[in-house]
Amino acid sequence: MADSGLPHRPKPEETPEASAAPAAEGGAAAPSKNALKKAAKEKAKAEKAAQRAAQEKAQQQAAAANAEDTAKGLYGPIPESEDLQPVTNIQQLSEEHYEKEVTVIARVDNARVQSAKLAFLMLRQQGVKVQAVVAAKEPISRQMVKWTGGINVNSIVQVTGTVKKPGVPIASATLSNLEIHISKAYLISEAAQMLPMQVKDAERPPPLSDVVEDGVQLDAEGAPIVTLKTRLDNRVLDLQTETSQAITWISSGIVQLFSEYMLKSGARWIFTSKLAGAASEGGSNVFEVKYFKRKAYLTQSPQLYKQMCIAGDMESVFEIGPVFRAEDSNTHRHLTEFTGLDFERTFRHHYHEVLEFAEDLLVFILTELKERYKDQIAVVQKSYPKAGDFKLPKGGKALRLKYMDGVALLKEAGVDVSEQERFENDLTTAMEKQLGQIIREKYDTDFYVLDKFPMAVRPFYTKADPEDPKFSNSYDFFMRGEEIMSGAQRIHDAKELEDSMRAKGLDPNSEEFEDYLAAFRQGCPPHAGGGLGLNRILQFFLGLPNIRLATLFPRDPQRLRP
Repeated sequence: MADSGLPHRPKPEETPEASAAPAAEGGAAAPSKNALKKAAKEKAKAEKAAQRAAQEKAQQQAAAANAEDTAKGLYGPIPESEDLQPVTNIQQLSEEHYEKEVTVIARVDNARVQSAKLAFLMLRQQGVKVQAVVAAKEPISRQMVKWTGGINVNSIVQVTGTVKKPGVPIASATLSNLEIHISKAYLISEAAQMLPMQVKDAERPPPLSDVVEDGVQLDAEGAPIVTLKTRLDNRVLDLQTETSQAITWISSGIVQLFSEYMLKSGARWIFTSKLAGAASEGGSNVFEVKYFKRKAYLTQSPQLYKQMCIAGDMESVFEIGPVFRAEDSNTHRHLTEFTGLDFERTFRHHYHEVLEFAEDLLVFILTELKERYKDQIAVVQKSYPKAGDFKLPKGGKALRLKYMDGVALLKEAGVDVSEQERFENDLTTAMEKQLGQIIREKYDTDFYVLDKFPMAVRPFYTKADPEDPKFSNSYDFFMRGEEIMSGAQRIHDAKELEDSMRAKGLDPNSEEFEDYLAAFRQGCPPHAGGGLGLNRILQFFLGLPNIRLATLFPRDPQRLRP
């Protein structure tokens, strides 16, 4: 068409608005893609700006908070530059420390925040507890209060503070008449937030009865308690209780008193091998171990070695060491490994010279335990009431009865002792316990000795009574009616020893006895001795219901760990 000369009027679809998008329903135009992208960019930019502003504000608030923390350096992980201050044992704290500054290192038995300005720690050291207080007062800050009250239970801390007298005695603390007002608190070792067992649960006394509800054992007040198995499975935590601490101190005391008495008597401390090439005492109750390309055995006792030392002119010897018995006995007083306190001595005229020495040794140990460890005994007595009522023999001399006198006492009480009268069997555990009760009532003592046991129930190396060969020159020691020691005069003549071995069904010509018998063929003086069980002495002295409580890391047919 020819140009009319009139201005060109674009068609509707040629206008910018029309070309951008079709008209929306109702007449409104939809935004373009470019407009949407621009809006999204603006929104993202605004969000980033808001985020930066929030971060800056948080940093400013944190900086302001830190600026207000007046306790910087007074709490937290222990600084490497911390001066080594003198440390006071919690057990040593007393009223003499009132208003004095002390530093203690202890475990956190409990931690709680009372308010934003006040928190409490219960500190525990070897079972002894003392309360510590931290309050927000210049320079102590609220941040320090919050941090201190949030320390995990059982963590180890170093705390410095002033000892003060509380307004009211603190019943939950061992030291109820003092508390520490904290000025510094540092974390030395942090405990896990979740422990397999709480020490406070293991501290509760055992139940008066075996009440079980929904599979949980309850104490006298109906509160759930941890079982002995749980305690032994978590022995390290269990050892931290006040009772376990006291028991282990008394155990240490028994060994100390035994060695003290033996050394003072002129005895020599020996250390014999616990590995042997044969089951040297006969029987099958031995643990076999691989020894390079051959077999070896853990020794059942140092008995034969003690005698060989006597033959080696040592005259008086003793040993403290492990004893291994492969007995499948799951009782309250049996272990597969225990600590033996063994001794052997020569005598001039009669084996009672050694027996009297042994009696005096035990009376010394038991008497000194009561005196030197009375505080620890009192602690144990809170959980085990019998701990403090052990009756010592009157006049400092042990009660000694003949074996058949003990059998007669049981018979008078109506016990069937026909097998014992025929020498077919030794006293049973039940008989021993009943005899112990009879003797306690009749003689007012928990420690006594039975002498002259039937020869049939004693080992091959035991000397027979020259006046009546049915009996032997042997003896057992008892505490609360349970055996703690077996001893005897030993056969020192080589031919007599060989005859005794044959009578017990043993072959004196076998390789396992070669070295032992050689010692006697070279000449050996008359001698006697005995073997005490440390764990049993501790158990029966304290009246503990189970020997595992008197053993650091017990081993029995069911337990090889921890």
